[in-house]
Amino acid sequence: MGNVESINSPNSILVVGGGISGITAAVEAAEVGYEVILLEKSPYLGGRVARMNQYFPKLCAPYCGLEINFRRIKTNPRIKVFTLAEIENISGKEGDYDVTVKLTPRMVNDNCTACGKCVEVCPVERLNDLNYGMDKTKAIYAPNPLSFPTNYVIDTEVCTGAECSKCVSVCPYEAIDLSMTTESVHMKVGSVVMATGWKPYDATKLDNLGYGKYPNVITNVMMERMAATDGPTQGKIVRPSDGKEVKSIAFVQCAGSRDVNHLPYCSAVCCLGSLKQVTYIQEKNPDAKVFLFYIDIRATGYLEDFYRKVQGYENLSLIKGKVAKIKEDPQTKDLTVEAEDVAQGKKVSEPVEMVVLATGLVPSIADIKIAADITYDDYGFIASQPPGIYAAGCSKRPADVSNSVMDATGAALKAIQSVVAGGQNG
Repeated sequence: MGNVESINSPNSILVVGGGISGITAAVEAAEVGYEVILLEKSPYLGGRVARMNQYFPKLCAPYCGLEINFRRIKTNPRIKVFTLAEIENISGKEGDYDVTVKLTPRMVNDNCTACGKCVEVCPVERLNDLNYGMDKTKAIYAPNPLSFPTNYVIDTEVCTGAECSKCVSVCPYEAIDLSMTTESVHMKVGSVVMATGWKPYDATKLDNLGYGKYPNVITNVMMERMAATDGPTQGKIVRPSDGKEVKSIAFVQCAGSRDVNHLPYCSAVCCLGSLKQVTYIQEKNPDAKVFLFYIDIRATGYLEDFYRKVQGYENLSLIKGKVAKIKEDPQTKDLTVEAEDVAQGKKVSEPVEMVVLATGLVPSIADIKIAADITYDDYGFIASQPPGIYAAGCSKRPADVSNSVMDATGAALKAIQSVVAGGQNG
């Protein structure tokens, strides 16, 4: 995507993470005249937003905004993008940071036109991480239908390489290079924006809720992909066990959140995310009965209007109470949700065909900390950093898209100020 050597400069800003926060910080800094290096560890930009079906509360497709930002990146020569890139070390001070970056080979160069001939002949399959493993791709694949960059990528963990090479022989553009190797690249930059994003909490840790044991218990991020027309079911809300259209469904809020044994904090977006997904059911399976079990519905500010709108849906039952257990009928694969109904002062057992767990947000770097002068809180969020390094979006706290964008804009301004200060001190 660019020449690293040409941008090694104390006047440049390094943005770590190519999700909505990182993209925002990069374009805002570049469009006022600063050189930006944008690193992303996955093969494409867009982060979790690129895997959503719709934003709340407007219920529009995320690619409305992402396409505009991708165009801003493509047309701005001040932004250099590196995917499959991970930070190995950050050292130095404001205005003078030394950074080591590991670049994993894509095995596909910029000659790629995404024609798909390579996919047709590839004999190896892999679980599709875009769709959270609900379907498969070939070992060489397009990261997502509207991915940036558009180049295909090879999953080197499953590809047999030179033993096969069928993709190489059919590519008319000589775009596939199986000899590519991992590189370690040194960069010098003036400031750093940490926009490392989030990942969903591991629902397999919630033994009582059946995820991983019962096929019809899925997570909220899986529901996003299921509802998307480019997802594993082409937008149909169906049961994973048999592909049957769902006629009854339960949403379980705070699945692991606000729980001292899992995530003690509120992730801020789960309630609105589930309310949004209720609208998917209303649109696609309008006769389905929907049950939403919650501790508290948190819809602050203008989002209260969205809550009130969804609350009025005829087939929706809102039940205030924590879910204790989910059971499965081994013959039908139907589920029973056992919970407390606080309003009625009794326990309830609700039979449904599918359950969606609203798992919380965990910082992506919770388990693998970046080697830099950064401190983290007990949950893995960035708590403090020296002048010249600035956290943005979900790297420092749970946040929705709009708040992540505003936060990233502020981080970009601070990064610019650090570059200016470093230049004056130099």
